[in-house]
Amino acid sequence: MSVSSRETDFSSPTRYRIREVQPSDLYEIAGILVDSFPLYPAFLPWLAPIIRVGIHEDLRSRTRFPAPNYVCLVAIDSSDRAERIVGTVETGLRTSNPWQPRNNQYVYLSNLAVREDVRRQGVAQQLLLACEPYVREWNYRNIYLHVLETNEPAKRLYFKLGYRLEEIQPSWDWFLGKPRRMFLRKEVVRE
Repeated sequence: MSVSSRETDFSSPTRYRIREVQPSDLYEIAGILVDSFPLYPAFLPWLAPIIRVGIHEDLRSRTRFPAPNYVCLVAIDSSDRAERIVGTVETGLRTSNPWQPRNNQYVYLSNLAVREDVRRQGVAQQLLLACEPYVREWNYRNIYLHVLETNEPAKRLYFKLGYRLEEIQPSWDWFLGKPRRMFLRKEVVRE
């Protein structure tokens, strides 16, 4: 059975179940992403619904015709009768050199987001661990992600799970007072 056709449980006893995204999940996932990564100034909250629609459409296009090595996972709170979605993550291939797309591909984790009311309860850890069988199935050894240099809770989680610093990437935003991005890598052990 391939990874993509099964649900997974990567936890100690917990109430969260990880599965691949379904089309009916997309609007809820878009809301979690908007709440987790505010892309609008605090004084313009009316932009959130517009951004949510844009994120929904972007997710819909990626999941409707997914690339061969792409997966979007969701965490479901199974203790709730409604089985509420509480988190999400996407994993897919990126390229380090756009002029040689096939030669420099690597597995990249993005859009890890968890509802605020269930943060620090193991949801993000389960989602991160659930990505690893896909990396192995795709015959890659490493998984990469970015984290802001100032995001201490996320850095603690990533380092606890075996991610290590590859580089701190310079950016003009850093000179404007914005935090730099750390590029992390984890070697995924073969089973």
